[in-house]
Amino acid sequence: MRKNIVVNNGPNAAGHFSHAVVANGLVFVSGQIGMVPGTTTIPDNFAEQVRQCIRNMENILKQAGCDLSDIIKVNTYLSDATRFNEYNEVYKEFFSANAPARTTCAAGLIGVWIEMDCIALLPETAA
Repeated sequence: MRKNIVVNNGPNAAGHFSHAVVANGLVFVSGQIGMVPGTTTIPDNFAEQVRQCIRNMENILKQAGCDLSDIIKVNTYLSDATRFNEYNEVYKEFFSANAPARTTCAAGLIGVWIEMDCIALLPETAA
């Protein structure tokens, strides 16, 4: 079974894609930047961009029937690899115990400090 998720109160997709796709008990969340939903505002502050990315993923997961604790894999793309330690500190605010698997790499992002995507396990009650 496959189900596309488009969140009405989430950041506008900057291309032709779904916010997430649910397939075979997994939720695949498309890359999120730190854009505040309903606006074109992206915080200037790096830590706030990280927080907003995670809030955006959380909002999409909620629409699919999940929450942050259901995430099993996170991919993070930083425009500046020297900000890894700062990123890691903010990340721990949301994922302290039972942290998901994670990959973090530097990427040539334009106009943002960070982009994140994730894969979550759909709870059986939501399947």
